[in-house]
Amino acid sequence: MGKNSLDPILLEIFKNLFLSTAEEMGVSLCKSSFSPNIKERRDYSCAIFDKNAKMVSQAAHLPAHLGSMPMSVEHVIETMNLDPGDMVVLNDPFHGGNHLPDLTMISPIFIKRNRRFSLQYFVANRAHHADIGGIAPGSMSLTKEIFQDGLVIPPVKIVRKGIIQEDLLSIVLSNVRTPEERKGDVLAQISANLVGQRRIEMIIDRYGLKNTSFYTTELQRYSERMTRVAISKMPEGEFDFTDFMDDDGISENPVKISVKIIIRKDSIVADFTGSSLQTDGNINAVESIARTAVYYAIRCLIPFEIPNNSGCMEPIKVIAPFGTVVNSKFPSAVAGGNVETSQRMVDVVLGAMSKACPDKIPSASCGSMNNLTIGGNDIRSKKERRKPFAYYETTGGGMGAGKWGNGENAIHTHLTNTRNTPIEAIEHSYPLRVNKYGVRRKSGGKGLMTGGDGIIREIELLSSATVSFMTERRKFSPWALQGGFPGKKGKNSVLKKDGKRIKCKGKQRLYLEKGDIIRLETPGGGGWGKKKLN
Repeated sequence: MGKNSLDPILLEIFKNLFLSTAEEMGVSLCKSSFSPNIKERRDYSCAIFDKNAKMVSQAAHLPAHLGSMPMSVEHVIETMNLDPGDMVVLNDPFHGGNHLPDLTMISPIFIKRNRRFSLQYFVANRAHHADIGGIAPGSMSLTKEIFQDGLVIPPVKIVRKGIIQEDLLSIVLSNVRTPEERKGDVLAQISANLVGQRRIEMIIDRYGLKNTSFYTTELQRYSERMTRVAISKMPEGEFDFTDFMDDDGISENPVKISVKIIIRKDSIVADFTGSSLQTDGNINAVESIARTAVYYAIRCLIPFEIPNNSGCMEPIKVIAPFGTVVNSKFPSAVAGGNVETSQRMVDVVLGAMSKACPDKIPSASCGSMNNLTIGGNDIRSKKERRKPFAYYETTGGGMGAGKWGNGENAIHTHLTNTRNTPIEAIEHSYPLRVNKYGVRRKSGGKGLMTGGDGIIREIELLSSATVSFMTERRKFSPWALQGGFPGKKGKNSVLKKDGKRIKCKGKQRLYLEKGDIIRLETPGGGGWGKKKLN
């Protein structure tokens, strides 16, 4: 097909077909999953890739997976021999994953041509499992090496030529606390990929492989062109910013995250040189997370409605020095890097961009996913052996204010795009009672525009349990811009059943008794602008 034969109508059709395929995969995964974390919170992403691991389309699920899933597909291509009907699972952060609770399922799509099968596309989904083994329920607790985070799964075929590998599945289920729930979620991921595979095959059957491949490339080129146009309108120069993680959970020392943004013509380099070395605790990130943070932040500054695909990433280069907290080396623990350090990397990229585009950047948002895990044995079970449970949830906070207006209250921001688990679902699925869930009034920073308020949540234990906090912005407030005031720091505490209140650290694991109440107070967003006095 010649270069001049592009049909704008067909381009739009293919954009919508690819996007609707990824969205339909998400609906299948959501509806067929077992755990509230996937079914209710929708902690998953679905995407389509070409045969070279370049993203074709990603549904509007989790920005945290924007730059990391392509690396998973790349690694599968480099290390595995694939056949029709195969499906690969992985979670190893050092071989294409991001942290262990996120299981990635990748399916190659082969098309028969001239009596031979040729690899043409991939479909993939990634879902956060509420437990993947490790030192504590929920697999999101304080750890010092990846083996304590949970079960490490390198790229391996979970489905071989259409047949589920029961021996591999049994190994996974034998290493988690909630095997029935995990099995249901794994099967839901497999089903979602089968949906995506069928849809891609239908598109090719209808429009032909030549047309489909041509418009796949054109969509990627279109997104790249529009991204370059947007970057070319930004001021050229070098802009830096530094912020700090509270600590790594092991020591009390703050952890530095620095970035230099270099804008030249129609491209951007994000250089994290100067960030702290990898830590003893598990706030270390891997390179895919650094890429994700940068891609997301720059993508937010593109004022055009363009498809989310590899073209958006082509004009952007990320430098993440090996052995630092933003690109750690094996066997560092990384459970918190994906959820907390990722947020701080977004903060520093936006902070640097505020010097280039001051009117387009908001003040810092909550800056933490406020991870809470609770696990133990459910005493509501009438069986002789109490049924284990593992609850995991992220909690929103305040959004930073900007020139255009106040920040939103009580909302997930930046790399987390999940919903909350409905109170009814929590109390039905777990031995927990939600005593309070509301807005943390006056926690947003003041200014010409006010930062959004955080959240207060109180959960009472109806069974004794191990509880883990993995939170940030408990020592360093969300910063403000243009003379505004920072948002309030978050707080974690426990109200014991005897009435005693215990102040908890930002990252802590503790054993609590039935009747104890966990209290989360999440940070507010930073204010923007200096408020004029009357």
